Amino acid sequence: MSVRSSKPHEIVERALELSRADGCVVIADEESTANLRWAGNALTTNGVTRGRTLTVVATVDGREGTASGVVSRSAVTVDELEPLVRAAEAAARGAGPAEDAQPLVPGGPGSSDFADAPAETSSAVFADFAPALGESFARARAGGRELYGFANHEMTSTYVGTSTGLRLRHDQPNGTLELNAKSPDRSRSAWAGQATRDFKDVDPAALDAELAVRLGWAGRRVELPAGRYETLLPPTAVADLLIYQYWSASGRDAVEGRTVFSKPGGGTRLGERIGALPLTLRSDPHEPGLESAPFVVAHSSGGDQSVFDNGLPVTATDWIRDGELHRLTTTRHSAGLTGLPVAPAVGNLILDGGDPGRSLDEMVAGTERGLLLTCLWYIREVDPATLLLTGLTRDGVYLVEHGEVVGEVNNFRFNESPVDLLGRASEAGRTEKTLPREWGDWFTRAAMPALRVPDFNMSSVSQGV
Repeated sequence: MSVRSSKPHEIVERALELSRADGCVVIADEESTANLRWAGNALTTNGVTRGRTLTVVATVDGREGTASGVVSRSAVTVDELEPLVRAAEAAARGAGPAEDAQPLVPGGPGSSDFADAPAETSSAVFADFAPALGESFARARAGGRELYGFANHEMTSTYVGTSTGLRLRHDQPNGTLELNAKSPDRSRSAWAGQATRDFKDVDPAALDAELAVRLGWAGRRVELPAGRYETLLPPTAVADLLIYQYWSASGRDAVEGRTVFSKPGGGTRLGERIGALPLTLRSDPHEPGLESAPFVVAHSSGGDQSVFDNGLPVTATDWIRDGELHRLTTTRHSAGLTGLPVAPAVGNLILDGGDPGRSLDEMVAGTERGLLLTCLWYIREVDPATLLLTGLTRDGVYLVEHGEVVGEVNNFRFNESPVDLLGRASEAGRTEKTLPREWGDWFTRAAMPALRVPDFNMSSVSQGV
């Protein structure tokens, strides 16, 4: 009999019973996925998967400090459960004292649904979406364009139990849609994406109509050299840049002088104004439509997460408030080292404070001459001290003149720091939920405005489509 035939909370309880360590954390992740893929205006594949991963964290006290051992395995049978627990204990005993050691989070009120069966997704999540997609195929075919893409929906129920009495559970739905429209000769391409919790808010016809307009813009081609251009960054591009900034906002690294948030001569830039506009970059596990786990779930230690913090409450946090740097991410350990407040990372990111009545189309209409991007791609870090990033534009860069899109231009490689961009942005539109193109496999819960940057650095021409 497999562990999967038992309820997740029962597996957590059994693993805790088997533990002989001084402390133990058990995480059961119950996962299910459903997906559709299509190419050339026709569905190609679809599927549903199920799985469970167990993570055991054992802590062992010693004269020199507390050590930890972490072992994660999937498809564990009942007979393999005790060996998994013993492996974690052996790893702890074979390790030196853990630098991030802290007392395990004390027990408290547990999740009322901890003993309930896990939430699951299925192909039924596409009941309304799939027929609408089929209708979009017909319209695209009649319009002389081809649609490619995929839709994916995941449901993860996470159960966290500890030897201190914590019993927590969180259900996380996560859906993504990526849609490409191409001309039959593949010379023109446009992309649109959307994040969703349940696919009930996804309208493939509207996305296809948007892509048809963009392919029409690409009917005229204009070659431009590298240089600095006034540029409109859509919400997806803003999300990709600020997510990387968020991942780089380690309080400990900043105090130790290793990041763009380090102050010359020592300390951090907390309290310093870094944005030209009064924008607020924040996270909130209870943000409507972007809900994420309200407690820490750490399968390993490293960076700004610690297995000792499992179950620690996560609260709404302003990272940048009205243009000023307000918080950097910390664990309990790194907060103690640096004197900064405890601020665990949260599973979503929102930038607001722009003009709520200003759409991207209205920003285009207010542009005398500039570029309109679709999305960014292949983003990589060049210099952590300034957070200089490089990457490529993709699937459409458009020339705007006198408030109208007049054609498509070549793609570019860019070199920019998101921190510098916040300091130079001259306009922000309304905040909208968006799917990051580059980081969508890891981070999907984002809401961003479009930004106008007067001098975005297109450092070289790219031959990509």
